[in-house]
Amino acid sequence: MAKISPVSIKYMIHANFRVEGALEKPDIIGAIFGQTEGLLGSDLEMRELQKEGKIGRIEVEIEKKDKITTGEIKIPTALDQSETTLIAAAVETIEKIGPCDAQVEVEKIEDVRSNKRDYIIERAKKLMTEVSGKTDSREISQTIKEYARMAEVKEYGEDKLPYGDLSDSELIVVEGRADVLNLIKAGIKNVIAMNGTKLPDSVRKLSAEKEVVLFVDGDRGGKLIVQNVLENARIKYVIFAPDGKEVEELSGKEVLQALRKKVTVEEFLSKERYLKSNNRGNSYERENEDSSGRTGSSASSSNEKLKDICMKNKGTGKAIILDENLKEIKSVSAKAVASALKKLKEKPGVLIIDGIATNVLMKNAEECGIKTVVAKNFTTTDTKIQLLSF
Repeated sequence: MAKISPVSIKYMIHANFRVEGALEKPDIIGAIFGQTEGLLGSDLEMRELQKEGKIGRIEVEIEKKDKITTGEIKIPTALDQSETTLIAAAVETIEKIGPCDAQVEVEKIEDVRSNKRDYIIERAKKLMTEVSGKTDSREISQTIKEYARMAEVKEYGEDKLPYGDLSDSELIVVEGRADVLNLIKAGIKNVIAMNGTKLPDSVRKLSAEKEVVLFVDGDRGGKLIVQNVLENARIKYVIFAPDGKEVEELSGKEVLQALRKKVTVEEFLSKERYLKSNNRGNSYERENEDSSGRTGSSASSSNEKLKDICMKNKGTGKAIILDENLKEIKSVSAKAVASALKKLKEKPGVLIIDGIATNVLMKNAEECGIKTVVAKNFTTTDTKIQLLSF
């Protein structure tokens, strides 16, 4: 059987057992393999997992007293958290070992990597001390703290979104990994990154059970992110970094000050600053704005029409070019849209693309006079074009 590398071990299952009879170690190990067989399907068959090196050598310690055998079982795994817990639960279903009644209970599942991180930090302190003649104590302390913060960042879901801690009822959503690290540095751990400008489905699902706070940069890009996210998800609060600053570069004091200034989405939408950002470069909304400063029914109708076109285009891999009245000019492959824009004779107003709007595409769109781009996601927000995602 293959052995699991100590380097690849993620978790260690610790289980206690009690058997009414005198048994040996092979009896215990045989029962673990035999009585869990077929419980979890072929993908989690323990014999196969051990052959593949995903489960390591099972260790058993026994103690016999008055025809009662007790002891501890240790099962190292390189599986993920959910798979490891399934294996642990399966082991607890063992009721007999040989002819004897048995009880097995999982005491804990140890995250071996956290112990490794602790060792690395402590070892780093000693190694840095050895070169202290060339490095001052403040630099040593800062280096160790930086590593400790990086070790706190985990990955969530299929998108592998960087996050700190999801146990809080409030969840702060930021743009990237650097923002997550900076908030953790400031002592704020209930934070997760979007890894882009559009709120991922995994975070949207989390918002169903948590109060989501959207924390963005204090520039035009931040405003565009807010606009896109609010149109696609339910957000409770909005926070902007100070004007001209990014979340990742804020000091601890600035982070805490910004958090204290969070406003509800309703309060944010009522501000003229958001209205101007929302209408900038969007002629069909601006023309229908009423005297009270709110967008009229025509603008709402336009947004609904855009959304309808976008939904029908979803999954086609195509790009649709519209004029300012939302009439279709041309429909082409998303890969050929840049070339198609250059050859247009009509004046375009809106571009809908079933895919990601790249930097090159956005540059071509600006040169053609397009005022609104609708896409799944954007590789840049540094543009005067209005960016939408439905």
